[in-house]
Amino acid sequence: MPLTLPQIRRNCNRARERMKQAREEHWAFGAFNLDDEATLKAVCQAAANKKAPVLVEVSQGEVDDLGLDNVRDMVENFKYAFGVEIYINLDHSPSVDAAKRGIEAGFEFIHIDISQANHEASDDQIIAATKEVVAYAKLTGALVESEPHYFGGGSNFFNKQIDYDEIKKTFSTPEGAKHFVEATGIDTYAAAIGNLHGKYPVPKILDLELLKRIRQAIDCNISLHGGSDTPGHYFREAVQIGVTKININSDMRFAYRTTLEQLLKEHPDEYSVSKLISKDVVTAVQGVVESKLDDFNSSTKALVPLSG
Repeated sequence: MPLTLPQIRRNCNRARERMKQAREEHWAFGAFNLDDEATLKAVCQAAANKKAPVLVEVSQGEVDDLGLDNVRDMVENFKYAFGVEIYINLDHSPSVDAAKRGIEAGFEFIHIDISQANHEASDDQIIAATKEVVAYAKLTGALVESEPHYFGGGSNFFNKQIDYDEIKKTFSTPEGAKHFVEATGIDTYAAAIGNLHGKYPVPKILDLELLKRIRQAIDCNISLHGGSDTPGHYFREAVQIGVTKININSDMRFAYRTTLEQLLKEHPDEYSVSKLISKDVVTAVQGVVESKLDDFNSSTKALVPLSG
C-alpha cells in the first residue's frame, strides 16, 4: 500500500536528521544494492543482528526489473517484519524524470547522475539537472546526492589491474567540490578519491588526505561509491574524517553468485533453487553486510522500533 505524503515527509526528515547525527558521531550508513528479495532479507538480518541503520538502493536496472512502488512496498514490509531502521536510495538515476519518479515513490535518498547515461555531459548540463532535482525534492524532503564527474568501473568482477594514473584524472578536488555544492545545493557530495565501482585483482587505495581537504571545503554530507574490495581500515578512517554514506554492491553479488554456484554443484538433484538461496546464499551475503557495518562504525546505532 503506498505511503501517504505526510508519511514520506516524516521518513525523509528522519533520514536527514540521522545523516547529520552520523557525521556528528562519526559513523556511516551502508548503502547496499537490492537485487531481489534474498538480498533484502540478507541486509535486514544483518541490520537486525548489528542493530545498525542501513540504506538499500536500486539503480535503473533494478527499477526496470522490480518497479519503484514494488521496491518501496517491499522495503516497508521488511522494515516492520525485522524491526530495522532502513531507508531507500535511488542510485545513479540517469535522468531528471527518473529521479523525480523516485521522489514521488517516497525514496528518502535520490542520487541524480546524468553522466551515467551520458559520459560526455558538460558541467553546465550536470549542474542544471542536479538543481532541478534538488528543487523537486522539496516536495518530500528527500536528500539529493550528485557529483560533477562520471564514476568508472561497474558492479562486476574485473580481471584487469587498476590503472591509478587514469583514475587520478577523475579525482575530486576541494575547489571543484565547493563550486559544485554551492552551484547545486545538494545534500550529499559523492567524492572520488580512489574509490571505483566493482571488484578487482588488487585492493583499492583511497587518498584520505584528499578526503580531509574535501571535507574542509564543503559542509554537506559526503558519500563514497565503489566501496567493494576496499580494505576496511580506509572506511574506519573515512568515517572519522566525516563520510556518512558508503555504497556496497559487487562484494554482495560476488558472495551471492559464488555461494550459489558451489551449492548447485553440491546439490545437483535440488531443483528448488530458492531453498538453497534462502538458507546459505542469504547467510553468505548477510556476512558481507555485517562486516561492512562494523567497518562503518554503524553497529548499535539504529533507532528502533520505528513508528510509521
